[in-house]
Amino acid sequence: MVKLETLIGKIEKKSVSKIIGLEITGIKYDSRQVSRGDLFVAIKGFKTDGHLYIGKAMENGASAVVIEDEKYCSDQYPWIFVANSRSALADLSAAFYDYPSRKFTLIGVTGTNGKTTTTNLIAKIFEDQGKKVGLIGTIHNRIGDKIISVERTTPESSDLQKLFQEMVENDVNYVVMEVSSHALDLERVRGSEFDIAVFTNLTQDHLDYHQTMEEYYQAKAKLFKGMGTKNGKFAVINGDDSWGQKLLKETESAKISYGIDYEVDIKAENIKISASGVSYHVGTNPVKLQLTGKFNVYNSLAALTVALAEGVSLKDAIASLEKVSGIAGRFQLVEGTEDFAVIVDYAHTPDSLVNILTTAREFARGRIITVFGCGGDRDRSKRPLMGKAAAQYSDYCIVTSDNPRSEDPERIIKDILPGLEEIMDKDKYQTIIDRKRAIEEAINLARKDDIIIIAGKGHETYQEIKGRKYPFDDKRVAEEILKAVKE
Repeated sequence: MVKLETLIGKIEKKSVSKIIGLEITGIKYDSRQVSRGDLFVAIKGFKTDGHLYIGKAMENGASAVVIEDEKYCSDQYPWIFVANSRSALADLSAAFYDYPSRKFTLIGVTGTNGKTTTTNLIAKIFEDQGKKVGLIGTIHNRIGDKIISVERTTPESSDLQKLFQEMVENDVNYVVMEVSSHALDLERVRGSEFDIAVFTNLTQDHLDYHQTMEEYYQAKAKLFKGMGTKNGKFAVINGDDSWGQKLLKETESAKISYGIDYEVDIKAENIKISASGVSYHVGTNPVKLQLTGKFNVYNSLAALTVALAEGVSLKDAIASLEKVSGIAGRFQLVEGTEDFAVIVDYAHTPDSLVNILTTAREFARGRIITVFGCGGDRDRSKRPLMGKAAAQYSDYCIVTSDNPRSEDPERIIKDILPGLEEIMDKDKYQTIIDRKRAIEEAINLARKDDIIIIAGKGHETYQEIKGRKYPFDDKRVAEEILKAVKE
């Protein structure tokens, strides 16, 4: 238990009611999760306003509430009035758990593409150095070998600080986490003290939320602006990316750049890409990955740069990366056929789709058949761009549903087609709304040496339709279809 007056002394506030002597046992932002002694933080969300649930929180035993709407200053309950409830939630949570991120090395990875692979590669390097590692990301959260399921890429601030504290209790040395632009904009990582921040790239995504690429960039840049210039803190930045070049000029932290095409600190040369992997040199040091694609050159370079910043030898870091055979849903080969290849990937932006298709083109001996769609309730402007990307680098396309969410999947497909039709003749594509049938059709069409790319969902094990999540795993569905074909 923590005295509330002590806790709120560490945050900015406008006014406070009578709270002398109150103690709190936890911090909650969902009234349904409040239990006796909790502090309830009322947040104005996108769908509802937490202030409307103050009564429910008090019924469930809340000791006091944090509010940002003055009209809820009431003599019916103890309150703390703040300018921004999200900021207060983050500051209170960090203080309540005694600033756990100060007790390990915290590495944040942000960017449109490559976050999941990069965080996993970094984690592998430090695990091989005998360190206990915590991982926070899209696929799952992990404390050492313990797997924890996830709801979003970056947890809400109170959940994040609680997870950090659990990692401290489990003697974690390093925490490597994906940091989304939403998390940065919504203050979820406020109060977290990053030792190393990594910028992978910035391409069109989430413009339904950020509106412009500049706003999207500024959200990402928050991770680096909060680091300061203290010794031992590093910004690791992709120097080939135009937004990365902008960040290199603007960040005040010590910085290390990596890349392929420009003058950078850590550079990959002599790159060779094949179906089984990619090889390159860093200086005179050869690197031979089991992961393939130019995008994995960048991901591995980011991981190597982080390792060097932390004093790991290049030789040891390379040896760790060479052991990694794959990341779930990232250019993942589906077993079950020897005649043609089936690959599942999370690519859901125009740039990431181009990346995986051009990688496949590097070693394709037959046709590339691409199965893809676009998510509903997200940036509509990228839909024709996805269609154009698929058409440019595929021999045949099947446009299908991704996660339509609340939208009509047929409408989403109609938004995709103009971009595809700019380049591809009508006999080179078809539309099949049912994703399972679309995958089945691609497998039925495949001939010897063809490559089928199933893009968009990657590691996800569900399909979200009209507010419900139905079990759906691209890899498993493809495996089942391939097995049925053989029988």
